Amino acid sequence: MPPAPLPPLLLSVFPTFAMGGAQMRFTTVINHLGDRFRHAIIAMDGQDAAVARLAPGLSLIRPEVEMRKGDLAGNVRRYARLLRQLRPHALVTHNWGSIEWAPAARLAGIRHIHCEDGFGPDEHDRQLPRRVWTRRLLLRRATVVVPSRSLHALATGIWKLPRVRFIPNGVDLAAFAAPPAHNAIPVVGAMTALRPEKNLGRLLRAFQLAAAASRPARLVIAGDGPSRPALEALAGELGLAERVSFPGYIAHPHTLYPGFDIVALSSDTEQMPLTVLEGMAAGLPIAATDVGDIRTMLAPENAALLTRLSPTALAEALATLLDDPALRARLGAANRARAEQEFDQAAMFAAYEALFRGTQA
Repeated sequence: MPPAPLPPLLLSVFPTFAMGGAQMRFTTVINHLGDRFRHAIIAMDGQDAAVARLAPGLSLIRPEVEMRKGDLAGNVRRYARLLRQLRPHALVTHNWGSIEWAPAARLAGIRHIHCEDGFGPDEHDRQLPRRVWTRRLLLRRATVVVPSRSLHALATGIWKLPRVRFIPNGVDLAAFAAPPAHNAIPVVGAMTALRPEKNLGRLLRAFQLAAAASRPARLVIAGDGPSRPALEALAGELGLAERVSFPGYIAHPHTLYPGFDIVALSSDTEQMPLTVLEGMAAGLPIAATDVGDIRTMLAPENAALLTRLSPTALAEALATLLDDPALRARLGAANRARAEQEFDQAAMFAAYEALFRGTQA
């Protein structure tokens, strides 16, 4: 009897495989798919902390390839050479930092899937013409996957790409089913990478304004990243050192949400943030800046609390929730119902498996 065929190989390329929303979704998806695929993963900056989230039994290799800054033609040749050696079922690239792999996929004749999750500080409020034209040119033969309707409109209308798939993020509803704690002193929680575009300084200033002495509360900012030292220093400068904690990266976020009363998000740019989905699944109200798809994600009752990009406006939303436990409970229940209707991760798993196999493109 001939040996069973090997599962298809996916080569996934990330600008960084440090912890972040895209990496969290990717590891969740491939852990669920298990031995249905083999994987090769490249982190272009060498940062690979998200590998720790991968299930132990996955078939995984970590190929090495030389990358030279500024040597586009040479990099494309080297990437194409690796693709010809590995012959993956598909190349899966992520975000702008992996764009050089697109022409390599074409040279090697490999099916290309490109996942676009959003933008860093240089693009959060404007599209750079050079990048628009580069995406339009290099991604026109790829299947481009986006997690938000706003990105879908951008990819089809501005980048003018012909094959764009909208696959909304999903959440493990069962894992987040524990009821909120309803603390005597309310806890505002933020679960996010500590990077500049998350603008957690805005959240600290909003919390200072909202949680005056007559309105006791605590703030938990969970996650890690390059902005952490500056944020810890700012908390001290604002007189919040005793009321704000930074527990760092949380491997199992569902264990932390039951201790929150409110989920906060202060970003300059988002698409479909996982922390909002997780907060909704945990039955919590959301105080957030009005960015990306958040308005269409939330229960309509909660969407009324979305704010402009201002510490004062965010403080007003936080104060409204801190002052009204009944409102927090009502909005939390509405968000949980919305998550159950729209964001069960089973649909996300099925969509990505079909995409990886090529049965939907």
